[in-house]
Amino acid sequence: MIARRALLAAAAAAAMWGAVAGISPARAGQDILIGGGSVTGVYYQVALHVCNLVNKHGGGKYNCVGRPALGSVFNIRAVERTLLDFGVAQSDRNFEAYNGKSDWDGKPMADLRSVFSMHPETVLLVTRADTGIDGVADLKGKTVNIGNPGSGQRGNAEDVLRIYGIDKEADIKVQGLQQQEASRALIDRKIDAFFYTVGNPSAAIEEPATSTDIKILSINSAAIKAFVAERPYYVMTTIPGGTYNGVADGVETYAVTATVVTNANASDDMVYDVVKTVFEHLDELKAAHAAFRVLDPAAMLKGLSAPFHPGAERYYKERGWL
Repeated sequence: MIARRALLAAAAAAAMWGAVAGISPARAGQDILIGGGSVTGVYYQVALHVCNLVNKHGGGKYNCVGRPALGSVFNIRAVERTLLDFGVAQSDRNFEAYNGKSDWDGKPMADLRSVFSMHPETVLLVTRADTGIDGVADLKGKTVNIGNPGSGQRGNAEDVLRIYGIDKEADIKVQGLQQQEASRALIDRKIDAFFYTVGNPSAAIEEPATSTDIKILSINSAAIKAFVAERPYYVMTTIPGGTYNGVADGVETYAVTATVVTNANASDDMVYDVVKTVFEHLDELKAAHAAFRVLDPAAMLKGLSAPFHPGAERYYKERGWL
């Protein structure tokens, strides 16, 4: 409980920022804490805007706070320890945690429960136009940010490097920055490229795109496509040209889905109330961020590896969706 109170205290700054940005501040009630990601990423926006809906439409029943966090792995582990009530996590990390793979090798998180999916997230490789990097293979000898430990993007970056035959220890100079630091480091020429897994458009890409000439590189080799085809939580996709300043052509890469997860021991009524609020005010959520425009109830019940939490399941059955 001490650690949870510390997280709630740390969230106060985020709540104050939300109020400045026009997001309704949390009101007195049962505490709900949702972990997002980097402040420049879309996960943080998920946490902020879901809490905004809960606080606005919950009749004062809940005090929901969305806070920045270190990403998918951190959020899932915090949910497991009940330090967070909900966490936003990539669909691949959701699968790995529940099935005891990768960071949870041999230790499946049996109490992980799915709530709903959000937006698709593309695996991006961004570089400046002057680095001479035209493809993944050109990263050799360069300084590359692969994401901070505890983030889902770090695992995606490591997969891409491995598939392209690049040894992260021997072939590149690895950085483990959080994304807001990495975006600035690219502009300041402290790194040559960064990987980032994010919904589009993202402020973390828009910032360097408006400050310097950038390239977003395709991640679409035959080996990547085979890798994606073997895993139900991945899809190949294309980022439309013009999404970011200076990137005129479409960029093919692969994508995961942002998912909201909780613990099996979370209150059924609390989870039900949050889910009901989100879906009954979905148009409001869709209008809150460009990445949310694609949200659709049918799609939001897909891409989830862990079982639904009973509270979420109750709402979906009432709507006839399950």
